[in-house]
Amino acid sequence: MASGVTVEENVLTVFNEMKVRKAQANEEERRKRKKAVLFCLSEDKKKIIMEEGREILQGDEGDPYLTFVKMLPPDDCRYALYDATYETKETKKEDLVFIFWAPENAPLKSKMIYASSKDAIKKKFTGIKHEWQVNGLEDIKDRKTLAEKLGGSSVITLEGKPLID
Repeated sequence: MASGVTVEENVLTVFNEMKVRKAQANEEERRKRKKAVLFCLSEDKKKIIMEEGREILQGDEGDPYLTFVKMLPPDDCRYALYDATYETKETKKEDLVFIFWAPENAPLKSKMIYASSKDAIKKKFTGIKHEWQVNGLEDIKDRKTLAEKLGGSSVITLEGKPLID
């Protein structure tokens, strides 16, 4: 069921900027690249927009994964793009992950409109390999859960941190 919600143009711009990795980017450009971004519905619930002030840059201090988890609202839905950096036993990789955050505490109406609008944003995000629906902090707080989505047991680090039991 489509909700009739449209995707604001700058959402697509942000996606394309995150998707295209410039091989010759200097350190300054690399640090300013977006690592994670949250998207929400506009006040009138007609558009998917980038949520103001809800982004992490590659050069930001601290653990980007933990910072991202803390950005998620405990009682409302969001869409997110997360640029995961991880290592398998063979190689280092970077992949964009589309995340649909629908916590149990979110109002039913919010869950319904976000769920029915998900295809509108997903269609715009061409080439996304990984999609993850998360229904609460229990599902996302441990980086191993994301690592499993990315490559199962072959993933040995995420954001430079080893996955230790």
